[in-house]
Amino acid sequence: MDLRWDDTIAALASPAGPGHRGILRVTGPAVVDVLRDLFCADSDWLSARQPGRYEGRLFWPDCRAAIPCALQWWPTRRSYTGQPLAELHFVSSPPLLEAALAELFRRGARPARPGEFTLRAFLAGKLDLLQAEAVLGVIDAHDHVELKTALEQLAGGISRQLAALRNDLLNLLADLEAGLDFVDEHLEFVTREDLQARVSAARVAIERLREQATGRTHSGDRPRVVLAGRPNAGKSTLFNALVGRTQALVSPVAGTTRDYLTATVCWDGQTLELIDTAGYDQPTTAIEGAAQQFGQEQRQRGDLALWCTPADLTPVERQWDDAAFAAAERVARQILRIGTKADTAAHQPDCTKPSGAMSLHVSAASSQGLQELRRGIVQAVAIERTNARQWLGATAARCEESLRAAEVALRRTEQLSYERDPGTAVPGLPAGDELIAVELRDALEHLGAIVGAVYTNDLLDRIFSRFCIGK
Repeated sequence: MDLRWDDTIAALASPAGPGHRGILRVTGPAVVDVLRDLFCADSDWLSARQPGRYEGRLFWPDCRAAIPCALQWWPTRRSYTGQPLAELHFVSSPPLLEAALAELFRRGARPARPGEFTLRAFLAGKLDLLQAEAVLGVIDAHDHVELKTALEQLAGGISRQLAALRNDLLNLLADLEAGLDFVDEHLEFVTREDLQARVSAARVAIERLREQATGRTHSGDRPRVVLAGRPNAGKSTLFNALVGRTQALVSPVAGTTRDYLTATVCWDGQTLELIDTAGYDQPTTAIEGAAQQFGQEQRQRGDLALWCTPADLTPVERQWDDAAFAAAERVARQILRIGTKADTAAHQPDCTKPSGAMSLHVSAASSQGLQELRRGIVQAVAIERTNARQWLGATAARCEESLRAAEVALRRTEQLSYERDPGTAVPGLPAGDELIAVELRDALEHLGAIVGAVYTNDLLDRIFSRFCIGK
């Protein structure tokens, strides 16, 4: 596809056939020259510096009478295409539209190719590739579900997620490369722990997007709700209360739960899988380490995580719990923070977090708040499942491999951040940041290909050639 955009293009932008209104669209640097003697307005539009609507008439030598017409005029780069853009609105008579379009071509405009208006919007930075594909999705939607999905993608739902991911990885790469520039001064711009946490969070987010794109989230799957929190936070007692029977072993001794337990429940017509996991803590043995790994995997795979903060924490324990919650929040798909053991404190702590976690206090012993918690879980899961259906089929097919490649690159980054470099002269020296930076660049390149920060002419031709002319 020819990516030059220094010429002026025109096309029919309304459905073909007779009707009340037909639209001819013109964009490019010479729009004024093309329309100057063709459109006669009741007020001066040639010197306009702001978008506006102008009433007037169309007339050309072969036309026997002036045709009532309205001009929608965007004279600056604020238009859809990032160039001066005009639309001529008049009666939709096919012979009349064809004659007016032929006159536009005679005056210097050329016929627009399929998707060229949206292509120019992409090249001007008005849309990314995901949003450009959503334009086609809106046009081709067969029902309200497809239309809703396309409109959400056009509004930038996926784009914002990917932009946040790319920005964080770019900042992380900049910190790594700054450290490489000052390696002789032994300056550290990002700690190894921070590096591991940020890469892990990015990898989990990409994994979720890929699962959505590949259609893993099916309507028939049971949503997974995972109980999480510090040891002895009342998770297992709450699990038994929600299930309605004693299934998890309960003890006042912290760390009783080592494996994870599951149970199926049905609330308000919604079948859910409830999962109880080991308390979030620093492992000191191999068994505790395995339990922590199981718990983290369940939190990452779950549709919803319930973080349990007991009401009887000391101020120091509360600070540790806040930090643990923040770490879990980075990797969980959706997380709600609730206050447990509400019957053990004279006053209940505030569980509201800036992230919008639910402020709800429950007691498994007295059944306080359990019904409200069940309703909140069902609502949160319904929202998560709705948000999961945000990929258009064509977009998912194009992006699946890029997401998979980005995920693989970040897995290699994680591995390098934990491994020791056997080739270094000093035993125990962390793996070189040069290799980590290489893998981060690879992940960023694949993410850039999804939104169009990195593209080829063949890719653009494959996407925009599917559009109809005039879009």
